[in-house]
Amino acid sequence: MSSLKTLFNNNRAWAARTAAEDPEFFNRQQDGQRPELLWIGCADSRVPANVIIGAHPGMVFVHRNVANVVENTDLNALSVLQYAVEVLQVRHVIVCGHYGCGGVAAAMGDHRYGLIDNWLRNVKDVYSWHREELEAIADAGQRADRLCELNVAAQVRSVCHTTIVQGAWDAGRDLSVHGWIYALHDGILRDLGLCMDGPGGLEAPFRMRP
Repeated sequence: MSSLKTLFNNNRAWAARTAAEDPEFFNRQQDGQRPELLWIGCADSRVPANVIIGAHPGMVFVHRNVANVVENTDLNALSVLQYAVEVLQVRHVIVCGHYGCGGVAAAMGDHRYGLIDNWLRNVKDVYSWHREELEAIADAGQRADRLCELNVAAQVRSVCHTTIVQGAWDAGRDLSVHGWIYALHDGILRDLGLCMDGPGGLEAPFRMRP
């Protein structure tokens, strides 16, 4: 219990410090949120979105799950995406993975973990699609890092395949989807060069016409 009390003390200290630095901060928070970014990231405790990009509360709308997966039947993720795009009118969707992802590492192996194995099937699919490339990488750590990158690319495409994002593009909305990756060893974000800002790059089976 003492450790939890420390969290409340930390919270009060943060609130007092924030109010002293910006007396109107909490009044603005009550007026609603206007983030420009939706961050879809991993639930890993070492990758807190606001912290690693230096963003204050209200700047980033966040959805996190194991291995930053965007599954087309996940109503949680799709609800977050729809609210962010259609109500909050975000301009950027960031899919951010990270090197050293435990979910990705688990998906590369054959150990049975339980319920999460069904979720990690999404990452196993990515491995299967790129098996030849991945198994040509001799170093296990480098192979895992590459799967982390490929998984981000797959989830960027998954976001772009949704009716939500394609509907926004069809309506002429300025909306971009990006793939980034974070390195635990140095705290640096890397842009994987996967930005999509329209339907032009979508494969024919996934392009839905209005």
